[in-house]
Amino acid sequence: MFDAIVRFLQSTGLAQFDWRNLIMVVIACVLLYLAIGRKFEPLLLVPIAMGMLLSNLFGSTIFNPEEHSGILYYFYSLNKMGILPPLIFMGVGAMTDFGPLIANPKSLLLGAAAQLGIFVTFIGAIFLGFNAQEAGSIAIIGGADGPTAILTTTMMAPHLLSAIAIAAYSYMALVPVIQPPIMRLLTTEKERQIVMKQLRPVSKKEKILFPIFVTIIVALILPDAIPLVGMLMLGNLFRESGLTDRLSDTAQNALCNIVTILLGLSVGASAVAETFLTAQTLFILVLGVLAFAIGSAGGVLLAKLMNLFLKEKINPLIGSAGVSAVPMAARVSQKVGQKANPKNFLLMHAMGPNVAGVIGSAVAAGVLLSLFNR
Repeated sequence: MFDAIVRFLQSTGLAQFDWRNLIMVVIACVLLYLAIGRKFEPLLLVPIAMGMLLSNLFGSTIFNPEEHSGILYYFYSLNKMGILPPLIFMGVGAMTDFGPLIANPKSLLLGAAAQLGIFVTFIGAIFLGFNAQEAGSIAIIGGADGPTAILTTTMMAPHLLSAIAIAAYSYMALVPVIQPPIMRLLTTEKERQIVMKQLRPVSKKEKILFPIFVTIIVALILPDAIPLVGMLMLGNLFRESGLTDRLSDTAQNALCNIVTILLGLSVGASAVAETFLTAQTLFILVLGVLAFAIGSAGGVLLAKLMNLFLKEKINPLIGSAGVSAVPMAARVSQKVGQKANPKNFLLMHAMGPNVAGVIGSAVAAGVLLSLFNR
C-alpha cells in the first residue's frame, strides 16, 4: 500500500516540476490573455496557447515526439506532412474576393513590394549565423501569413516551428499596433489625404478566369509554390464558379475551422521548453518584427515611387496592406486614411494589395523552397 502511494505521488505533475515548464505555462497564459482579454486574433491564439499549455504541464504525455505518441503529436504529424497549411489556404481562397486586384492590377506590384521584408530579413538571419533553411523559415514571417510560415518551416527547419509560428501569428494580431507608426513616418499629411477613384466593376468571367490563369502561370514558373497557390485558387474557384456553393461554404466555414483548431493546437504543442527557451527564439522574434516592418514599409515606398509616374495618384497607405494579413491590414489602411481625411474610403483599394500579398507570400515561400529545400 505504501509503495502504491509513493508511485502515485511520483506520477503527479508536482513531482515532475521543472522551472522551464513553469515559464512556458506563464507564456501560454499571457497568450490566452492577449487572445481573450485583448481580443488579439482569438481564433488563432486560443488554440495555440492551449496547445502550449497542454504540452508543458508537468508530466504531460499529450505531446510526446520522442515516443511518437499523444493526440497532439498526431495533429502535429499532419503539419509535418504539409497537409494543414494548404487546407487553410483553400478556405482563405473561398473567402477572398480578388475583384479589387483584378480591377486595379497595379495592386499586384504593391503586394510584391511588401515581400521585401522577407528577403532583407533572410540576409540578416544569414549574418546572425542561421543556415539558409533556417534563415528562409524565419524571413517568411515578414509575409504575415501563418500557414505559409508553418509550411515553409516544417519543410526546411522543423526544429524552429514553434517559435516561428508563434511569432508569425503574434505579429499578425499586432498589425493595428505595428503598422500605423510606420505608415505615418513614411507619408506626408497630404499623401494620406489622397482620394482614389472608385474601382471599376469586375465581370463574373474575369473572376472565374483569374484563379485558373494564376494557377497555370505559377505552376509554369514556380512549381514549389503550387501547394499553397493552387489550393488558394481552388477555394476561390469554388466561390466564383457559382455552381459549387456547398463546397465553398464547407471550405470557408466547417473545414477551415476544423483545420484552424488542429493547426493551432499542434503548433502550440510543439513549443516545449527544451526547444523554445533558447537564444534562437529571441533572435527569431526580433527578426520577425523586423521582417514585418520592412514589408509594410516596402509597399508604402513603392506606392510613393509609382506616384512620380502616375496621373491618377495612389494613396501610399494602401501599400502597407501588401502584407498577407487579410483583411486586417486593409482595415488599418482605411482607418489611418480616414483620420487624415474623413471622406477617404480606402478599404476596397487596400484589398487589392492585401489579396496580392497572399499570393506574393506564397510565391516568396516557393522561391525559398526551390532554392534551399534540397
